[in-house]
Amino acid sequence: MEEILEDYISPADLKKFEAIYNNQLQNGSVTTKEQFDYAWCLIRSKYPTDIRRGVVLLEDLFQNGDATAKRDYMYYLAIGHTKLTDYNRALDLLSKFLSVEPTNRQAQQLQKYAKDKLKKEGLLGMALVGGAALAIGSVVGIGMALAKK
Repeated sequence: MEEILEDYISPADLKKFEAIYNNQLQNGSVTTKEQFDYAWCLIRSKYPTDIRRGVVLLEDLFQNGDATAKRDYMYYLAIGHTKLTDYNRALDLLSKFLSVEPTNRQAQQLQKYAKDKLKKEGLLGMALVGGAALAIGSVVGIGMALAKK
């Protein structure tokens, strides 16, 4: 799964697909294939801003694109959200995807990856909150001890 999430597009390829998409957009004739290709390139960028734009394009395709390709849009949206560390949204999409296609290995692996990351971040968040509470308690305790002197 890591190889899919760490598959980055070259800047030259991204520019090539961006030029194709923008040219078609100016002509008012963007096909779903061109929009999908550009969105997938954006999802594969190293930059969160690009990934977010790719997610927006994929969400548009999911809502308005070819119904037979919704499965693909949903999977790539889950990848985008995972790369943006929006694991809850990714898990929601993967749950819906797997309810229709429960044996899809790639979706299962991505779901496991997102669950593991969410769990790890949750534990890290709890540790940070616990550490902060301990630090505040120590400061308050020290302050009270000094005030009694």
